[in-house]
Amino acid sequence: MFLALRSRIPSTGRSFFWEFSHLDKVCFQAYLQQLSLQYPDELHIIQVDNAPGHLLSTSELPDNIILLFQPPHCPEVNPTERVWEYIKEFLAWLVFSNLDELRVKVQEILASLTNHVIGFLTGWSWILHSLSLAHL
Repeated sequence: MFLALRSRIPSTGRSFFWEFSHLDKVCFQAYLQQLSLQYPDELHIIQVDNAPGHLLSTSELPDNIILLFQPPHCPEVNPTERVWEYIKEFLAWLVFSNLDELRVKVQEILASLTNHVIGFLTGWSWILHSLSLAHL
């Protein structure tokens, strides 16, 4: 099993992927650290659900990252869910002999996603409006 964590910027479609074998606090903290190192001069507001692996204290977060928790049981407000739906369309009728084959296919799909496609999938009008009001 693997988990490709991702962050994206709805206004531009720019994204950041990092693959882990599972999700827990240690992996999530490592992911946020990698994101922070990749883009050290930017403030990152990351929308997350209330999964136990996302529950980090402020002291465990890099200085340029803020976690924004979505309401419980509301995956429809998380733009990342639309990206996963899009990816699943490519996988729907495929059969894989093992997990490594699935991993390779998911990596191919992720690599093929352009900023335009990610921006289209995640750039909901209410998100873009909120970002413009915040001058982000």
